[in-house]
Amino acid sequence: MKKTVLFAGLMLCLLSAVSCGSEEETDKSRVYNIYVMNKEETKISANQYVAEGESQEEIIEELLVQLTETPERMEYRAPLAGNFELLNYSLEEGLLVLNFDERYKAQPVTTEVLARAAAVRTMTQVKGVDYVSFQVRSDPLLDMAGNVVGNMSADMFIDSTESEMNSRERVKIRLYFANAEGDRLIETNRTLEYSRYSTNISMERLVVEQLIGGPSEQVKDKVYPTMNPETKVVGVTVKDGTCYVNLSEYFLTQIYNVSSDVVIYSLVNSLVELPNVNRVQIAVNGDSNIMFRENTSLSVTYERNLDLVVTAE
Repeated sequence: MKKTVLFAGLMLCLLSAVSCGSEEETDKSRVYNIYVMNKEETKISANQYVAEGESQEEIIEELLVQLTETPERMEYRAPLAGNFELLNYSLEEGLLVLNFDERYKAQPVTTEVLARAAAVRTMTQVKGVDYVSFQVRSDPLLDMAGNVVGNMSADMFIDSTESEMNSRERVKIRLYFANAEGDRLIETNRTLEYSRYSTNISMERLVVEQLIGGPSEQVKDKVYPTMNPETKVVGVTVKDGTCYVNLSEYFLTQIYNVSSDVVIYSLVNSLVELPNVNRVQIAVNGDSNIMFRENTSLSVTYERNLDLVVTAE
């Protein structure tokens, strides 16, 4: 489903739907939180809104309009009311894609992150919208480091004050790298500091990126990398306990002397260490119907395999 957002017509319809103070109780299923930014652009807040639309498509378009309209309270501003235009949107298999013109990228970093957080938290309230992805002229939105922002869910964003926006938190992750022979995995622990809010990196994506980056200086004489460092993370999402990892074509080009199982399960075992992941499916540029090294199918989901894990010598 792909629709050009006809804001003018829709706003006219909304303005004509005047509230008449009905004595009937408002249907709670029609109540949505419209997230807006404060004028200082340091946090987002929610204003309740009663939707008029009946269908999923009507509600999506209605909420998108609300995200562009100036809130009644002057201390707030609409997140999508900047000097840019939402060209169109599409919804497929729970992923809502918002496609903006190139002016979207001209926003200050903190403003853009807040606008994105407000939009994601608003739109994922719609039944059937699990994730939101941003595009600029049909190209994926990139973060400050040049990485694809990817699919976003509401829980990837936290309510934030200005001090929290700039704060960094310490997280511990468990990564599995290869042994010297390349036929077994060795467990390692890594503690990192990162700002989840300002960089919009989920824990799942963080694990994948750290794994691609290889062992740290502290353990590089004991364990060895498993994945081509040129591999890019196209997207990482989690649904019903399955982590879907979409990697670039460099994943298929292995430069290390490690077995196929070691490559696959270094990724799988590392991700399954996270509490919300039970299994992993891997795709290359969105395609999982391919063979890895001609002997391992990516069309299946993989679960933890501890038989490959050995203790470092």
